[in-house]
Amino acid sequence: MKSLKEVIDGYMEQVPDVKRHCSRCLEVKRYSGDVVLMVVDASFVSLGLNYFNAVVPKVFEFKEKFIETDEIQTLRELAEYEIDELTAVWKNRRSWNAAKEIARHLSGLHNNDRGAIIRWARKSTLEGWRKDPIGEIRGVGINTYQYLRMMGGIDTVVPDKIVKRVFKEIGEKSGVEIPEDDLEFVKKIEKIGRATGHRPIELCWMTWLVQYEGSDIRIKKYSELMEKI
Repeated sequence: MKSLKEVIDGYMEQVPDVKRHCSRCLEVKRYSGDVVLMVVDASFVSLGLNYFNAVVPKVFEFKEKFIETDEIQTLRELAEYEIDELTAVWKNRRSWNAAKEIARHLSGLHNNDRGAIIRWARKSTLEGWRKDPIGEIRGVGINTYQYLRMMGGIDTVVPDKIVKRVFKEIGEKSGVEIPEDDLEFVKKIEKIGRATGHRPIELCWMTWLVQYEGSDIRIKKYSELMEKI
């Protein structure tokens, strides 16, 4: 049986560009640093649809219709925007309610959107997620919460089903027990990252990008798209 590091290194070798993408995320530079788009992305992701084929195209449609036309430029403007107008891009009102409430809370933390999400993320904790003002928003679960923390610069993990499935495989190949509980899972993967020389965020994104769609691995199929987000 291979060691945990050997198994993980084998996975990481398939996604050599993941370090660069994750560095941009930790520097709060996804979507060219547009926090409004980060919040919209996170709110759409909560529905569990295909990220690259369903979520990202709609985020870009929102960008085209609202950001590029100067209708919405800040979190405050997103928080105050009429939801019926927003559903022209994405019909799910729950997603927009979550996006607007997240934007409302963040916009009250700093006069600069980037500063706001950084300030929130630095004060946020994994254990306290349910009592966090963002964790209390309807439509925001542990996955959305952790995803927002990552985009705010926190090196952590999203305990979604794909991440858990890949790490279950890794655990079976290396003889390492992987917990099912969301919080314990995140703590375990963060510990594994420290032990194997990989940042937790890299391990998380690795699991998403080693998936195949058709005959292509996602890291290759969506390489150009990844540069834009």
